[in-house]
Amino acid sequence: MDYKLLDTGNKRRLEKFGNYIVDRPDPEVMWSKGLSEEEWKKADAVFDGIWRIKNKFPKNWQINYGDLKLNLKLTPFKHTGIFPEQQFEWEIMKKHITNSKSQPNILSLFGYTGVASLVALSSGAKVTHVDGSKPAITWFRENQTTSNLIDKPCRLILDDCQKFVEREVKRGNKYDGIVMDPPVYGHGPNGEVWNFTKDFPKLLDNVTKILTDNPLFLIINAYAVSTSPVTIENMLREKLAKFKGLISSGELFLEEESLNRKLTTGIWVAWQK
Repeated sequence: MDYKLLDTGNKRRLEKFGNYIVDRPDPEVMWSKGLSEEEWKKADAVFDGIWRIKNKFPKNWQINYGDLKLNLKLTPFKHTGIFPEQQFEWEIMKKHITNSKSQPNILSLFGYTGVASLVALSSGAKVTHVDGSKPAITWFRENQTTSNLIDKPCRLILDDCQKFVEREVKRGNKYDGIVMDPPVYGHGPNGEVWNFTKDFPKLLDNVTKILTDNPLFLIINAYAVSTSPVTIENMLREKLAKFKGLISSGELFLEEESLNRKLTTGIWVAWQK
């Protein structure tokens, strides 16, 4: 991927996305910078509540991840549209999909800009991509188009993820693999309220009901939650006890180039066939 974590320090991170360097805040960074201030001043854009563009900066730009071309932009919430720390999970998905003897049916919940969905599509799967944000759905469609995957079998659904899964249970629809990035707080397209601590157990219970009898994977990411990966791992062991597979969990992290320090960004749990 065209991404590098150049340095971290003083509650900030210095990153390079393609040809552009971005300086963003990060409350987890409680140590000193490894690079000089001169290096940090090379940032093309700095976020300090709003984006301050220091050099000529495009409204949007692209980076590559394998054959995928991903559209990035500076959002009002300091994000760029991609979470590079999830790359190892995309490789897990790719491995299981390409090794499958039939075309897998994959569900991406809280799909955001859709890198996981694109990986599944490009690996040969059928994909259902669900998100409650219309701008996120539009962004995914842009990524699908620039990655030349617009003709691949993909259902794109603007909906509240909790309600969608409940309906899938009633409809009896099944999926070979599910990946989801539930936020700590959020809203559906019709004002539905999402609270991770309150709503995740119910979602997980319903998600396990729509897995096929021989599923490939279930991958969960979470950011800014107080729940530990071990807690979610224990929940998965209970819910997926009838399946034979491997459960693993840990912290999502990025490794910087300057001093090789690891920056924690969130948590992950994965069940694999």
